[in-house]
Amino acid sequence: MDWPYFIMKNGTSNIFTLKFVFERNSVDQPIYPRRGSDFSVSLTLTPPYSLLDGKDYKNPDMPDAERFQWIEYHKWLFSGKWFKSISNNNKLVLMARAELGFLGYYDKYKPSPFEGFDVGGDGMSGYNIYGVDVIGLRGYENSSLTPNRSAGQYANMYSRYTLEMRYPFILQPSSTIYGLAFAEAGNGYADWQSFDPFLLKRSLGVGARIFLPMIGMIGVDWGWGFDMQVGDTKRHGGQFHFSMGQQF
Repeated sequence: MDWPYFIMKNGTSNIFTLKFVFERNSVDQPIYPRRGSDFSVSLTLTPPYSLLDGKDYKNPDMPDAERFQWIEYHKWLFSGKWFKSISNNNKLVLMARAELGFLGYYDKYKPSPFEGFDVGGDGMSGYNIYGVDVIGLRGYENSSLTPNRSAGQYANMYSRYTLEMRYPFILQPSSTIYGLAFAEAGNGYADWQSFDPFLLKRSLGVGARIFLPMIGMIGVDWGWGFDMQVGDTKRHGGQFHFSMGQQF
């Protein structure tokens, strides 16, 4: 049966990948870190089929079932977090974070329809068939910072930078509750050529986190987006967010 919601209505796509990860973690505890850092660099890549099979992917008449039978890409991710207690009682904590992601191709006529980035909103992953990374950016709607999202495409590059000030209300083995204030900036980009480290969507806001062992982390945030979403003509304004299972 033909399925019109996929990159091709009928056919099979295959992905074979190798992934390399380098990570260093010196965080003192996972739920409410007070000191330390967590850095990660990863590379995921497929074989370069387009360089080996001799096919002319520049041909616009090539069926999608043939073009995307074997998916190829190389994907680079960097994430860094740093925690520092700035009060005598070690409760008031500053968290700084920087992230970058890039999805590349071997042949510009055979880009991967999978593994892109969907930027903006609460960062909760909804249903999708493209294996995208959902990148939250508070103060904006879900998917609102992804270029060409209305055409069913995803960003091939993103950046995100965060500063958070955290203070705990309850620190017990049975539950942890803390409040936070944040400043955040980031964006999604169609490709490497359109990447601009100064073209960022900015937001400020406040939030709270509750950790219950039987449920996990529950969060609520309110952010004010200072810039325009994709396709908008005015600055976004306020936005509430709800999250589960993540610290953002």
